[in-house]
Amino acid sequence: MDRTLQILGMANKAGLLAVGGDAASIASRTGRAKLIISAADSSEGSRRRAQINAATGFTIHIKAPYTKFEIGNVTGRGSPGTLAVLDKGLAASFMKGLAEAHPGEYDIELEQLAEESRKLKTKTKQAAPDKRRTAQ
Repeated sequence: MDRTLQILGMANKAGLLAVGGDAASIASRTGRAKLIISAADSSEGSRRRAQINAATGFTIHIKAPYTKFEIGNVTGRGSPGTLAVLDKGLAASFMKGLAEAHPGEYDIELEQLAEESRKLKTKTKQAAPDKRRTAQ
């Protein structure tokens, strides 16, 4: 089994994967989706809906090189055409694996996820209060 498919399996077991078009749409609209994935053999309408949901939820949409059957084997839920990864770390790991397996094809999306991760780290550093106690 491919390493990137194993990452999707781990996300599914951890409850960090929204499986199916409706679940991915809800996750995107509520801001929980970090990456929306369409299967290689999903319909054009399904892919278009996933792209609209990604744009609405300010997240990234990719067309994965895996079929619905392969994704279904990993998730154990039939043959879903659309998935949403709900964790930024797992999404970044998945994209890194895809970028390594398919050089040049997913580099832009990987860079977008890395940029969002950098923004989040700087934002949390700025927002973190100083917890040192001072003598009173």
